[in-house]
Amino acid sequence: MSPRAERSRSVWARESGGSQQAARFHRESDRRRLRAMATALGCAGLLVALVLGVVGLRVQQVRMSYRLDGLRVARAELEEARSRLRVELATLRSLARIDGKARAELGMVPPGREQVQLAREFVRGGDGVAGRAPLTASVGPEAAREGGPGIR
Repeated sequence: MSPRAERSRSVWARESGGSQQAARFHRESDRRRLRAMATALGCAGLLVALVLGVVGLRVQQVRMSYRLDGLRVARAELEEARSRLRVELATLRSLARIDGKARAELGMVPPGREQVQLAREFVRGGDGVAGRAPLTASVGPEAAREGGPGIR
């Protein structure tokens, strides 16, 4: 008990003659104690909030770490698929493969000498008429007279 409470009890005991009656004591609230309890409670609440904040940040960090690992794995898989596709593309673009498929599946053969006609600009002594020809692909007698492309 506090010293104040003991003094008030002893005063009461003297006045009542030492016998206890069914009297109620009036206790005054100690403001310093209430203020100390409120301060302790506020500090404890602040401490709990800080601890929960740190734990929450740590949980978020772990989640982001797992997500980052997953993205790294996905990136590695995509890079591997990309390299496989590049190899497949190079294989499909191979001229030897295209030539083999054309001969085997489509029945194509190399052209004969009579099937190949060279343009004048690529023949020695040609006058290079195609260089002066209009950019239209008209076929007819007027195009032939002008020296442009057409059927001859």
